[in-house]
Amino acid sequence: MKLAVPETSRLKIGFILARSFTLSAFALFVDTLRLASDEADRSGRVFADWQVLASTRHLITASCGVQVAPTSDFVDPGLFDYIVVVGGLLNNEFPVDDETVRYLKRAAAAKVPLIGVCTGTFILADAGLMKYHRTCVSWLHYQAFRQRFPDHEVRADRIFNLDRTRGSCAGGSSAADMAASIVRRHISERAERNALEVLQIDKARSALHIQPRRPLAIECDDPRLQAALIMMESHIENTISIPQLAASVGLSRRQLERLFMEQTKSSPALVYKRVRLERAKQLLLETSVPMVEIAIEVGFENASHFSRAFRETFGVPPSKVRSAMPN
Repeated sequence: MKLAVPETSRLKIGFILARSFTLSAFALFVDTLRLASDEADRSGRVFADWQVLASTRHLITASCGVQVAPTSDFVDPGLFDYIVVVGGLLNNEFPVDDETVRYLKRAAAAKVPLIGVCTGTFILADAGLMKYHRTCVSWLHYQAFRQRFPDHEVRADRIFNLDRTRGSCAGGSSAADMAASIVRRHISERAERNALEVLQIDKARSALHIQPRRPLAIECDDPRLQAALIMMESHIENTISIPQLAASVGLSRRQLERLFMEQTKSSPALVYKRVRLERAKQLLLETSVPMVEIAIEVGFENASHFSRAFRETFGVPPSKVRSAMPN
């Protein structure tokens, strides 16, 4: 016999799906709730409830072409413990309509926690709802976020973040990790364990887990080194100092240098330089951006300094790499 739970004690989450949203991120988040809400795979809404909210009942098309039907109009946002915005492709100029933006602002005014999943953080930031909160985005979208919202605090080394009344999640499989942390907080560890076991997930990753990204294809198991590499890749133009880099991963400069020498046989400064020059090489091969602009974009003061460093690293001047680019 199923346990009856008072309606007021249920964890309630409203989902807002952007046009061209990422289906996997939504599915993993909502399925974690579904499996945590009941025993085994019964799918009853015992401990949690969820709705797909929208301004109309038109089908919403995911980036993969699958369509999802909204289940609720924009009801009082105060009925939900969280409202989760699931984003997707960034090339959609209007991922949500104006009524949706107004609803999100109403929810924020009512102190309902808002969560951006995948590029849902862009939608919240566009609405002016992320400015005073640290935002976590995928390394894939980091540069785009910084360009669009230069006055926002953002990082691309962690898989998710829950900061006061805002949350952000890099997307993909980390949607299940974030949902699991919410389940654990609002329902129980047992409910979380049930959901993860049915989903064939050994253990939920914490918000401190490092995104699986290794610039320069450096194989390493130390999460501090992985985080440092992602930070390097995320700060190509606006470079950060080695002490700042060390502090961002919880180490002193000396500890960071020792870690790099042990794992890569090189100093963090030289690896950072290589990361920047690899980016320059990519720009030379794939774009027609002038040499001086590439030099500035990858953190060099002038073209001559850039050209000298490029030759020292790759054995050829950048002009030769550019000339090899197909017309």
